[in-house]
Amino acid sequence: MNMYEVISRPIITEKAVGKKETENTLVFEVNPAATKTQVKEAVQKLFNVKVEEVRTAMFDGKLRRRGRFAGYRPAWKKAYVKLKAGQKMPEFVEI
Repeated sequence: MNMYEVISRPIITEKAVGKKETENTLVFEVNPAATKTQVKEAVQKLFNVKVEEVRTAMFDGKLRRRGRFAGYRPAWKKAYVKLKAGQKMPEFVEI
């Protein structure tokens, strides 16, 4: 798995922006099969920063209904990446 397959997208929500400003932490949606080590290496290579720690959380897909038809959203994984002190925080542009 290369670094572009590990990180799917940055998560830009009010909570994630708050973590970025106060705790020096970036939040990403990552491949569910990716390990913490792979996430750490991908962020270090893509953004040229030093990573202190990585925490991950798995989210199960929810049941969604449209009338009589039902299906599940896909399961996904979130990674909280804390940068070392003194590292420059990358800026994201919301599309």
